[in-house]
Amino acid sequence: MSLLEFIFPPGFLANGPVHTALIVGAGAAIVSAVVGVFTVLRGQSFAGHALADVSSAGGSAAFLLGINPLLGFLGVAALAAGGMEWADVRDARERDLVTGVMLGVGLGLTALLLYLDTLRGSTSGAAIAVLFGSMFTIPASIVPLALAVAGAALVAIGAIYRPLLLSSLSADLAQAQGAGVRRTGLVHALALALAVSLAAMTVGAILSTALLIGPAAAALRLADRPGRALAWAVLIGWAATWGGILLAYDSFYWTPGHGWPVSFFIVMLIFIAYLLAGLVGRWLTPRSLERPA
Repeated sequence: MSLLEFIFPPGFLANGPVHTALIVGAGAAIVSAVVGVFTVLRGQSFAGHALADVSSAGGSAAFLLGINPLLGFLGVAALAAGGMEWADVRDARERDLVTGVMLGVGLGLTALLLYLDTLRGSTSGAAIAVLFGSMFTIPASIVPLALAVAGAALVAIGAIYRPLLLSSLSADLAQAQGAGVRRTGLVHALALALAVSLAAMTVGAILSTALLIGPAAAALRLADRPGRALAWAVLIGWAATWGGILLAYDSFYWTPGHGWPVSFFIVMLIFIAYLLAGLVGRWLTPRSLERPA
């Protein structure tokens, strides 16, 4: 038995749906990791979670209308992100209140649209795909759009990297240096919408926060510099996603005909990475990169 045969179960490398899952999953993991680091630094983890849940309304609408689900996730997430950023609420408590209200509205719409999906199709398949993901059923036709969305998010973050980093660490200092804090925040919010849309396509809207926040939080435990934190986050997110796909495929042999959910394995691998990062980070770096109070 070769090394590849030992690592990969029979048929894994030749399976079409697996290829699609690996490509879309990698794109979602990389974008979520990069955007997630700045989201954590800016103290906007709750906003990221809210956008992910709100985007489920778009995914539900896409299933109801029979259109590309990624367009649905992306459209609603972008509208919500733009609305949250243009509201320009600076007080943290009031910002959380606005975010919470928007979250409730989005989940309410999701409940209605999924109910209508169930009436039309007499199945809960749409609900499972929207809320918890279904990577092995992602059509190959989505790959070009998914890669375009991933590329757009990375280009947006790269274009504002310096002012985004400065405003993430100290908004007052960034504003004093004329870094365009509000414009930077808007671009980051739109990149965040792109990231959560891709994550929702892979692990579902409910669990996409794990892919957005988990690798970033683990990376910030391991690194004391932004570049290293980004590299660690990408490595952790990518490895967890591909590892989750491999374990989910292999689980069909554990319980024949009933594979375990991909999203479960991805989330658990990210959780394990976060715990290990806490242990390793104590002696690997003297301190972690943290957002000042």
